[in-house]
Amino acid sequence: MATQVQAIPQNHQTVTPSIVVAGAAKAIEWYRKALGAEEVSRFAAADGRIMHAEIRIGDSHIMMSDEMPEYGVKGPGTLGGTPVSFFIYGANVDAAWKRAVDAGGKTIMPLTDQFWGDRSGCIEDPFGHQWWLSQHMQDLTPEELRKAADAAFPQPAP
Repeated sequence: MATQVQAIPQNHQTVTPSIVVAGAAKAIEWYRKALGAEEVSRFAAADGRIMHAEIRIGDSHIMMSDEMPEYGVKGPGTLGGTPVSFFIYGANVDAAWKRAVDAGGKTIMPLTDQFWGDRSGCIEDPFGHQWWLSQHMQDLTPEELRKAADAAFPQPAP
């Protein structure tokens, strides 16, 4: 009797991001050094470009490839920025922040205690992708969160 194949591969979540990077091999190394990523797989084309690679950060997988402009596959540098950012939650955000910045991450928003109960900051990697490094510090009720948001973003007087 044949076993039934799972619709979602083992160790994957329902939504798995797939990013494009100019220099995917260098990016994998940077993500390992700066974010603690583990390389899961890598497949290169005959010309050496990475067609598909996968890394794991914590319990999450991220797929990636090199830029392939002939197929319309372009990274943030070519596009002039990225509309997407990633959140990485961990137990020691201050140490994670230091590691990422020491590896060359550019500070977009400094690491600070946020109104929503997280200690978070945003860095941009050398390849143009943005990463929020976060540690959840406080559970807030919906009402507490609303009040904190109102205080953080006061409405102008009419």
